[in-house]
Amino acid sequence: MRSLLLLPLWALLRVWGSPEVPQRHFPFRCLQISSFANGSWTRTDGLAWLGELQTHTWSNDSDTIRFLKPWARGKFSDQQWDMLQHTFRVYRTSFTRDIQEFVKMLRLAYPIELQLSAGCEVHPGNTSTNFFHIAHEGKDILSFQGTSWEPAPEAPVWINAAVGVLNRDQGTRETVQWLLNDTCPQLVTGLLEAGKSELEKQVKPEAWLSSGPSPRPGHLLLVCHVSGFYPKPVWVRWMRGEQEQPGTQHSDLLPNADWTWYLRATLDVAAGEAAGLSCQVKHSSLEGQDIILHWGGSHASLGLIILAVLVCLVSLLALIVGLRLWLKRHRSYQDIL
Repeated sequence: MRSLLLLPLWALLRVWGSPEVPQRHFPFRCLQISSFANGSWTRTDGLAWLGELQTHTWSNDSDTIRFLKPWARGKFSDQQWDMLQHTFRVYRTSFTRDIQEFVKMLRLAYPIELQLSAGCEVHPGNTSTNFFHIAHEGKDILSFQGTSWEPAPEAPVWINAAVGVLNRDQGTRETVQWLLNDTCPQLVTGLLEAGKSELEKQVKPEAWLSSGPSPRPGHLLLVCHVSGFYPKPVWVRWMRGEQEQPGTQHSDLLPNADWTWYLRATLDVAAGEAAGLSCQVKHSSLEGQDIILHWGGSHASLGLIILAVLVCLVSLLALIVGLRLWLKRHRSYQDIL
């Protein structure tokens, strides 16, 4: 099989539950999705990211890679990109043909959907790691390990025949090694340099407290909102003094319209135990100056209280002005008489 995955990628940001802000990583990772409805209809699309930023895309209707960032060419020359574009065109044609041949050989049934994820990450000391997975209907079936293809632990039996064919194709195996071990790290090094200002952008979070719907009688749901921060890694916990509260629950990280992020942390507590709790926020943009918000029991109605005070002040002011106008007019009427 002459499959050549252009610009391989995959890696995950490591986030672990320590009291420190998760370390930032910039893996170059991409995803290819190929759908085969039958023996004649197929579609292949792909996306690529560097860290949290989407950098490249290619669609089934185009033979060229689309650059989504002004620095997405990295330090590659036009000649290098032309070579990769050509590699991609050859790959997509041969990939489609080879999958169709495998379907016939293994007597598989259409429709078929394959997901390919691959990539690399450059580490200090000019070392790198890489990854290449192939999944069928969302389940891993195959990966490239070092110099050869290996079936996934729970792959279907028929994948063994495909592995045998792939490993006999020395040209493809050498090309995949070259892409993973040489081309990908070289590309990432250039991208990290060219996109440094955007990759290192820091935006400080804003945080506020509220209460959610009562989870059960006699309990409060404390909510700590954190929004507007970038980059994505953040540490948010409900605390009592220096002790982290184990019941803290986190929402998914959600994107804001300005490319920053939003997260909320909730805690279910008995109403009488809320006093003394605080929400602590750690983020790289804060440079060690953590945000700490103390629960005072009034956060749920703080906005209403402020609004009520403003309404009272406006009403009082209106009353005073009205009284002065009435007195002025009353005195004028007496003078006329």
